Formats: sequence, structure tokens, C-alpha cells
Amino acid sequence: MADQLKGKRVAALATHGFEQDELLQPRKALIDVGAVVDVVSPESGKIRGWKYKEWGEEVKVDRTLEQARADDYDALLLPGGVMNPDRLRLDPRAVQFVKRFFDDGKPIAVICHGPWTLVEADVVRGVTMTSWPSVKMDLKNAGANWVDQEVVVDRGIVSSRKPDDIPAFNRKMIEEFAEGVHGGAGRRAMAGTRS
Repeated sequence: MADQLKGKRVAALATHGFEQDELLQPRKALIDVGAVVDVVSPESGKIRGWKYKEWGEEVKVDRTLEQARADDYDALLLPGGVMNPDRLRLDPRAVQFVKRFFDDGKPIAVICHGPWTLVEADVVRGVTMTSWPSVKMDLKNAGANWVDQEVVVDRGIVSSRKPDDIPAFNRKMIEEFAEGVHGGAGRRAMAGTRS
């Protein structure tokens, strides 16, 4: 299985305040099965993670949003943390970047507070998802079907609640990223739900 994602390129969209484990562990899991993972950010240089209750490690940015194009990637990873997605959802470039993955039917993996950027992109209507509990009403108000489960997969969108869910999240993320395109937004809407 070491080559399960060989030849696949994944964008991990993040900025300062990303939950460290929610970026570093999934990125390692993807690299371990052959994917190339670029950290994409509004900032250049390095971004600093958040480790539970304090600042964590710095991570090198591979491409800025100015340099990155959704067309260059096969899938999207959206880590959580409170600050990270809150900052990203205020950046129109980040929101458009995320929306493009959805519109192109490319698989998306999102965890914890990460769905805030999907809500801002207005792409969660009718999608069954999970998240950190405080994001529940944001998702429901945006039209998503929120459930409290370790990992949920619906139409190529993988979602989980928190760092404890990362092992299940990584397994489903790799599976969905290996499957590839799930059709454009219209085909996503017709596809079934599974978890």
C-alpha cells in the first residue's frame, strides 16, 4: 500500500494557528502512501501551529495562495484549529480555492473547525458531515446534515471531529483520495451518502 497515492498531489490549506496534529499527522499519512503534499497558505515562509493550548511547531509553506492553482492538485486537506479556519474564511482567495475543489468534484478531507472554510464557500448544503461540536450549528445553518461520528464520508468529503479521530480520518482520507474525482458539484449532489 506504500504506493496507494503515488502520482497524486494534495494541497493542505493552512495558516497560522492550524491544529498541529491535524496537519502533521494526515500529511505524514499521505506522504507514507506516495502522495506529494504541498502546504498552501496566504503567507509565505513558515506558519506556526497550535498544540492544544500553546503555540507549536513552524511548518514550511510550499506554495502561497498566489502561486497555487486548484488545477495542480488532486485533493484538498483542511486541518482545523480555531484560528486557522477563522482566518482562512476571511480570505476570498482561500474561499475560492476551496470552492474550486468542490466544484471540480475533487476529494476533500476536513477535520475539527476546518469546515468553517467550506461553510464560507457555500458548498455544504445537503452534505452529511461531522466537526468539532461548536461548529455544528454553523454547518446546520449552512444546510449540512451534522452527525456526531468519528469519521463521515459523503460524496468525496471526509470529515472528523477532533485529533482523537485522526487514525480513522487518515484511513478514510487515503481511501477517498485514491478514488479520485467524484464528479462536479451537480454529480456530488446526486451521489449517495455513506459513512
